[in-house]
Amino acid sequence: MQVTVKLFARLREIVGAAQLVRELSEGATLGDLLEVLHTEFPALQEIAARTFVALNHQLATPDHRLQDGDEVALFPPVSGGADYVAIAREPLDTAQIIRRTIRPDTGAVATFVGVVRNVSCGKAVLYLEYEAYDEMALRMLHQIAEEIHTRWPRVAEVAMVQRIGRLEVGEVAVVIAVSSAHRDDGCFDACRYAIERLKQIVPIWKKEVGPDGTVWVEGDYLPRGA
Repeated sequence: MQVTVKLFARLREIVGAAQLVRELSEGATLGDLLEVLHTEFPALQEIAARTFVALNHQLATPDHRLQDGDEVALFPPVSGGADYVAIAREPLDTAQIIRRTIRPDTGAVATFVGVVRNVSCGKAVLYLEYEAYDEMALRMLHQIAEEIHTRWPRVAEVAMVQRIGRLEVGEVAVVIAVSSAHRDDGCFDACRYAIERLKQIVPIWKKEVGPDGTVWVEGDYLPRGA
């Protein structure tokens, strides 16, 4: 059977390709595929403890059995109603995204706008490059919205949009807006939760490019069991 493997961020650079196709025997597991890849690319095995593995857009464990045509994704830690989530490649219109959360009964909207700055950890930054596993990123953004509605039932609408590609200093990278009838209905806490959760579980990465070179920024949230 044939399986497609997608790689992102640092893992893509290690392999030298964004996508691989591998032939496996019937009944092979995700663990069997990983063993093949680790043999072929030893550097992948060295960072296996910091690698997330997804099977058909869902996080998976090595014992999952594979089927012909499956899509497997490998990626490092990442630095749901009428809710609106999106991955964008063009400049973000903050006002338009906020308007998507406003209903006739809306009385409050809390927002978070992430902007590219010119310094990180004391080092100059010229620009950023964002990359995403689009299909899974959208699924996880919807999951975050559902988590928000469960934790804060009075929240009305949630909008989350992440831009990818090359972003210059001063450009908007992410916009999050959460609306409710009243300001005390949880929209402040939910907005903060959304950006923190996005940085934990959504497969989006950034590369910082500066005068001294480039570096992929990875978070500390590791795959379960690592």
